[in-house]
Amino acid sequence: MTETAHGENEPVSPKQAAAADPYFPNNGDHRYRAHRYELTLDYRPGPNRLAGAARITAIAGRAQLREFDLDLAPFKIGRVLVDGRPARYTHRAGKLRITPAKAPAAGAAFTVEVQWSGNPKPVRSPWGGLGWEELTDGALVASQPVGAPSWYPCNDRPSDKASYHISVTTPSPYTVVSGGRLLTRTTRASVTTWVFDQPAPTASYLVGLSIGAYRTVPLVMPRPGAVVQTGHVPARLQRHFEHDFARQPQMMELFEQLFGPYPFAEYAVVVADEELDVPVEAQGLATFGTNHLDGTRGSERLVAHELAHQWFGNSVTIAGWRDIWLNEGFAKYAEWLWSERSGGPCTQRKAEAAYRKLSALPRDIRIGDPGKQLMFDDRVYERGGLTVHALRSTLGDRAFFRMVRDWTTAHRHSVVTTADFTAHAARYADHPIGRLFDTWLARHPLPPVPSLQQAPQHL
Repeated sequence: MTETAHGENEPVSPKQAAAADPYFPNNGDHRYRAHRYELTLDYRPGPNRLAGAARITAIAGRAQLREFDLDLAPFKIGRVLVDGRPARYTHRAGKLRITPAKAPAAGAAFTVEVQWSGNPKPVRSPWGGLGWEELTDGALVASQPVGAPSWYPCNDRPSDKASYHISVTTPSPYTVVSGGRLLTRTTRASVTTWVFDQPAPTASYLVGLSIGAYRTVPLVMPRPGAVVQTGHVPARLQRHFEHDFARQPQMMELFEQLFGPYPFAEYAVVVADEELDVPVEAQGLATFGTNHLDGTRGSERLVAHELAHQWFGNSVTIAGWRDIWLNEGFAKYAEWLWSERSGGPCTQRKAEAAYRKLSALPRDIRIGDPGKQLMFDDRVYERGGLTVHALRSTLGDRAFFRMVRDWTTAHRHSVVTTADFTAHAARYADHPIGRLFDTWLARHPLPPVPSLQQAPQHL
């Protein structure tokens, strides 16, 4: 599948140049945008030691860039160059503040080079540690929403998407997995260097990495036009994995039918040799824990959920975290669609079950802007799925699925807001639907349970 990167060379949009995200006002810098990250990493699992070098190609905004910031945890800094010249910098409170010797002009391209080293660890957040996580034998990255600076310097805001080239050197017994295509794997003495390339624009929180003792398991046989799907799993769990993930290729076929072509060239799944509270979302990659394998497909809904995020959240990315329902509502609804296709409860029954669950919970959240503390609340997921179901009920299947496919096509590899989505959906309705979005997204009370008026036509 040919990969294109729509919009990555366009000027900074008003949406991208808006004020800082109110949920995370200290993250990111709107005075420039990143175009490409080239990361060269050397990681030693035993001492949990990371040494890195980054070359970042970026574009200045609408003013001369006399100084700018990168988000980076408190590593030791080796050097900082801007356009090949040493730059002055300070590094405090997770901000690498850089003053170039020669300020890039408004709209000009420039390069930043940073060397850093130290012992990576998660950054603190209201949800615990985020980002680089040292495992018993290896490491993984779980960055959503603000963990990316735990392991590399970046402009950490979801609307600043860039391409990535990542080289990781680690002891040879370990496998390295990242989102994107594996270009080379070179072994010298006792270490191996893995080089990955992700040409599609990627938000910093969606750059995934996993290091561990894994066995690689193909999920589909290579054939022209097929999405490459690969698993990486501890050898002792291969049999459970092959059973529990056996239907992922069928999910891919269903979601391509309903949501449009898969937006990347490949999809990798890692089962880390640890228990994880929830799977870890990344672009072209999802990481599960050993507790998500049981040999009975007990976590299959999560397999569908993470796959759906490749369309909703990864290719079509929210400009700010207040709109997280767009990611989670569609991923939740994908679970219900797969349930129906695979012989489980139909979408209407799943919607009714979600409604009963919500009816027993406090009604003190507006999922269109839930606030930082509640952005990962279950009600955002369940009510988000119900919002999608209500829209399907209102539009009818034919118009609804056409609307979804057009949405993922028109905004492929770009950033969006709830206002973008509601305006898009309104074009497929034969009457005004603003009240639907207002009651489901902007109000506390729970509207009546939505009901499909006709038998599904697309499942």
